[in-house]
Amino acid sequence: MAQKPSIPKGTRDFNPEQVAKRNYIFNTIRGAFETFGCQPIETPSFENSDTLMGKYGDEGDRLIFKILNSGDYLSKVNEQAYKEKDSNKLTSSISEKALRYDLTVPFARYVVQHQNDIEFPFKRYQIQPVWRADRPQKGRFREFFQCDADVVGSQSLWQEVEFIQLYDTVFSVLKLEGVTIKINNRKILSGIAEVIGASDKLIDFTVALDKLDKIGEEKVKEEMLSKGISEAGITKLQPLFTLSGSFDSQIESLKEILNTSEEGQKGIEELDFINSAITELGLSTATLQLDVTLARGLNYYTGAIFEVSAPEQVKMGSIGGGGRYDDLTGIFGMKDVSGVGISFGLDRIYLVLEELSLFPETVNKNVEVLFINFGDKEALFSLKAIKQLRLQGINAELFPDAAKMKKQMNHANKRNIPFVVLVGDEEMASNTFTLKHMVSGKQDKVSLEALINQIK
Repeated sequence: MAQKPSIPKGTRDFNPEQVAKRNYIFNTIRGAFETFGCQPIETPSFENSDTLMGKYGDEGDRLIFKILNSGDYLSKVNEQAYKEKDSNKLTSSISEKALRYDLTVPFARYVVQHQNDIEFPFKRYQIQPVWRADRPQKGRFREFFQCDADVVGSQSLWQEVEFIQLYDTVFSVLKLEGVTIKINNRKILSGIAEVIGASDKLIDFTVALDKLDKIGEEKVKEEMLSKGISEAGITKLQPLFTLSGSFDSQIESLKEILNTSEEGQKGIEELDFINSAITELGLSTATLQLDVTLARGLNYYTGAIFEVSAPEQVKMGSIGGGGRYDDLTGIFGMKDVSGVGISFGLDRIYLVLEELSLFPETVNKNVEVLFINFGDKEALFSLKAIKQLRLQGINAELFPDAAKMKKQMNHANKRNIPFVVLVGDEEMASNTFTLKHMVSGKQDKVSLEALINQIK
């Protein structure tokens, strides 16, 4: 007996209903991107290895899928590396390409490669799959889509304001209420590290602070001590551990905490500007919240940092994130190109909408009417009508085989097709159609015009 086929771990098949729901989210995000002036680009699914490697740190590099060279890839192998089983040296000689790990580094490569053809500021969006050789678990896959929007070539904070509005627009259309857009600023984190005398331990400090809501104040303090941050410095941090209240009140508290840090004061000014603009403009569904413990992507974010949280009633990680970076293209030799970008977590948004039953019933736009096949003459007559229905935007099809009536009706039931049309000698003679409502069982003999109107 043949072995049942399977797919690689961390990948998924999607049935028609799932694809329809995913497309609903894709189309909503794409529509918002375009409404906000972002232009679509696409980059190859695989890049030259030297484009990707060394851009994500050691851990990220280990998660990149490498592609073997075509042909006899062992022919150019370094003999010494082969004997020593040195995988790093071997890889460089047998693999020159790799699947993209994210859309950000390929975007940076795109900007540098096409800089003479791009009109700056350049607003782009990209919705494409990426691949990571990660350990599969709930909500984490080896193949998944990223939905990114970025603006490069402008330092204006109005871009941050617009991206907050863009998040709000998407979640409003999806009718997803209770979303929180958390914001922080890298300059504030740098300022805090400066104030407590730990500027040289910024990453250690922020990694520990980022765990405050997970492990609590005491454990965070213990971790900071273990990383060499002084007891006196941690004492100065005490106001941060209890920082709460409105955005404005937190800003006032931060002004006191960071009154000796020029960098920190600059971060406060930027956050104050963004919050004032959003307060004036208003948000429909989401809430903007200052979170000084937020420290994602600190290796390349230089200004604002975003993280989007699902409604509280859903136990889910972040469903979006992003931030400001001042030198993304510098990794490819193009210095001082500032940008800001955000991303939507498609798979998690899907799970949230599913749990809260927020997908509209119309999302699975099924075939609306099935014509029963009684034979070739009837089929040809039916297809002429089906052509007219399709021109009116109605999803219609003919059952392909002149099978038993019961089989064809069962097919319509299993596919939840709401209408069935029967065409026999009598209908062809009078140029009419018998329309059956599958839920009520009611039947009407109607003209083509009436058939179109009833189905619509």
